[in-house]
Amino acid sequence: MKHRLKEAMPFLVIMCIVALGIQFIYKPQTRESIIFFPINENVTYESATTILMLEPEKKNDHYEVNWKVSSKLDTPAYLRQDVGFLYMNGRLKGLMNEWEQDTDQIVEESTIKGKESSTIQAVSFHYSEIHESDTEFTSAQKMSEDTLYVIDSNFSPLNAFRKPGTDAEKEWKNILDKVTTQQLDYLWEKAIASMDIPVEEYTSIPLTGLPMLDGRPLEGFTPGEWERMIGNLWEGLYKNYYLGIKKEDGSIVEPIDSAIPLILVKKDKQEVLVLLIDQNGEPSLLRQLLS
Repeated sequence: MKHRLKEAMPFLVIMCIVALGIQFIYKPQTRESIIFFPINENVTYESATTILMLEPEKKNDHYEVNWKVSSKLDTPAYLRQDVGFLYMNGRLKGLMNEWEQDTDQIVEESTIKGKESSTIQAVSFHYSEIHESDTEFTSAQKMSEDTLYVIDSNFSPLNAFRKPGTDAEKEWKNILDKVTTQQLDYLWEKAIASMDIPVEEYTSIPLTGLPMLDGRPLEGFTPGEWERMIGNLWEGLYKNYYLGIKKEDGSIVEPIDSAIPLILVKKDKQEVLVLLIDQNGEPSLLRQLLS
């Protein structure tokens, strides 16, 4: 992990303190990382992708899925960072993070192993910190995702698809979707009830569904408000989820095998909640206050 330049530290510390109106219930000490700055309208991502590809042959009775995250900005940035989460049947099985200074492009690859038919979902946040001067910092951001259904059955060849093309694939998709949805709904509903969250006051979005709303704000949000919310949200997810889930007693739980986080956006635009459920089924809650 690369360190920031010393001369930028005082300003960044101040920005962390004001935090642009964001407040998290649990705030573990972390290394410097994603920090939301005003969006730079003069730069764009030429590409930002998350791709899952099944390897054609099994190895030691396991199949392998290649997971690739890549992005390219149209200009070099002071800091480029891509963060990714991979879920198998609703549970976190892979983490990805890479950052580099003074570059426009990042490419990351990893391999995930599996042994049964699964729904594999990967979601990524592509981030750029741009220094227009020693005191003027802006950012650029993009999200991407991919979903792959892997069919590993004794009654058919190893196969994978994104969208079903045959009746058999449609049936497999329905089965896998139902299994994952039922498990996640049970965990989310149990946690919501235990925390007395008035869920009817919020719009619920699984983290894996968030990229579908990239550039498409929920009703009531301006594009600028939505971009700011997304940037602050991923800042919190990196510090409070990627680096470990901090519990009320101060302990930190590894995120692997946790459930897909549920994002709850309050309809009056006052706050965003992030519901985290660790591998033991214990819930934690992050709160982002919206100004």
